Amino acid sequence: MCLYLCIKFCLCSGLQGFEIMAIAAVGNNLITYVINEMHFSLSKSANIVTNFIGTIFILALLGGYLSDSYLGCFWTLLIFGFVEFSGFILLSVQAHLPQLKPPKCNMLLDGDHCEEAKGFKAFIFFVALYLVALGSGCVKPNMIAHGANQFNDSKQSKTLSRYFNAAYFAFSMGELVALTVLVYVQTHSGMDVGFGVSASAMAMGLISLICGTVLYKSKPPQGSILIPIAQVFVASTLKLKQVDSSDPRVLHWNQSKEQPNGESTNNLYPSERFRFLNKACIKVEDGKESPWRLCTVNQVEQVKILLSVIPIFACTIVFNTILAQLQTFSVQQGSAMDTHLKSFHIPPASLQAIPYIMLIFIVPLYDTFFVPFARKITKHDSGITPLQRIGFGLFMATFSMISAALMENKRRNAAVNSNKIISIFWITPQFLIFGLSEMFTAVGLIEFFYKQSLKGMQSFLTAITYCSYSFGFYLSSVLVSLINKVTSKSSPGGGWLSDNNLNKDRLDYFYWMLAVLSFLNFLNYLFWAKWYFHNNRSPAASLQLESNAPKIAGDDNIP
Repeated sequence: MCLYLCIKFCLCSGLQGFEIMAIAAVGNNLITYVINEMHFSLSKSANIVTNFIGTIFILALLGGYLSDSYLGCFWTLLIFGFVEFSGFILLSVQAHLPQLKPPKCNMLLDGDHCEEAKGFKAFIFFVALYLVALGSGCVKPNMIAHGANQFNDSKQSKTLSRYFNAAYFAFSMGELVALTVLVYVQTHSGMDVGFGVSASAMAMGLISLICGTVLYKSKPPQGSILIPIAQVFVASTLKLKQVDSSDPRVLHWNQSKEQPNGESTNNLYPSERFRFLNKACIKVEDGKESPWRLCTVNQVEQVKILLSVIPIFACTIVFNTILAQLQTFSVQQGSAMDTHLKSFHIPPASLQAIPYIMLIFIVPLYDTFFVPFARKITKHDSGITPLQRIGFGLFMATFSMISAALMENKRRNAAVNSNKIISIFWITPQFLIFGLSEMFTAVGLIEFFYKQSLKGMQSFLTAITYCSYSFGFYLSSVLVSLINKVTSKSSPGGGWLSDNNLNKDRLDYFYWMLAVLSFLNFLNYLFWAKWYFHNNRSPAASLQLESNAPKIAGDDNIP
């Protein structure tokens, strides 16, 4: 049995590791390629990267919807895995052929005279880039959900919690290999070879997925998952003038206590949160009403759960805006520093490997020692609750930006005032702090969403967590443009981020602004986490007096 579980862990985490290896090698060093090979300006390049990564995560919603509604996890992974694979191949071809790129030019020395990629050259580049985005976006939520589905039953609650940590370990390993080996290949052998290696890594991930076909437990798609949600809003709106009632005799309960797959299910009891939606499940006619006028109690309560988790999701957007800086401006910071370690040249993009080197040791220690110890105190399968884990991660993210601001100020003063270039290792603290922060926030958020009582929507809920990345990266693009516009009017020397030269820009001011924004976001999260916990333990629980009474919505949730 243990061997069987180990094989499942490896197969389910295999695609996770290889896919992140492929996409991270592209995403984390993309800004260098866009500037040096495609000759876009620094601010435009930063926005191209953040928009690309943001699109990946917004497309996760499409992947989650297609999986839960029509295709199932396995087929969604297989189909869109090959779409992503084709994107990597096209990127490699585009980077290899000179006729698909603008003439070579040194952007650092002759930036104003370099020809920017336009027309057919830019078209091929963006087609390849967004094939990768489409494939990766639809694959990401289903990798986690497909793996979690293998261990999602009442007897494997602790195993499920361990799987989330194992998946993050595979993610960390993939990132580490991408940011060291693959980025090194890109730097020394060319981006065409680097993109080709990413394609090979994706192929290995697909092979790993296919090898476990006979072992997987599959959940059949449920049909459209959005129609039942829409029905609740329509029905509650049509019954707006209906008097609310908690009388069980006038409520429309589930007709069956058994799910089609044989899993037992208890009815949820109407909760106090979002009471206006309760009207959707009140029977007002003797005859059979349309599903658009009468919904089940379970249907209404699941919509309430979906609404309740939105504020928690929203609080992680600023967190991912900070992540965007580490993949764009922090890489450029590294490019302006001394990248030599004796005779060895450190690629600036490889700096992002530092937290993952730390995490491949910390994640197993966390799962092996901290979780069992905390479990004895909290009696919680995960050691600490997902909400506590998210909160700790959000709090730490603020210090990542404080460290980044202090370091950039030191780097800039040394370059401008003393004409010195400081070592690239001064930049490591901001990556280390954020890496630890991400371990808590990212895993906590996925576990929190997956464990909600929304049957048949696990992939879609996991996709919602990835949307936080998308909105964070889009917000980064907006902030960069907005800050440039506002500060260029108030400063005669130009905006904080308006120049291609970091020694003339004020990136440290931008980092300080993000640190303040991050701390305010943490305080906002504390409010919503407390609100969620209070609503999840609503006064309606007092009505559940008998052991066979319907349970309260959210009883299965783990806040």
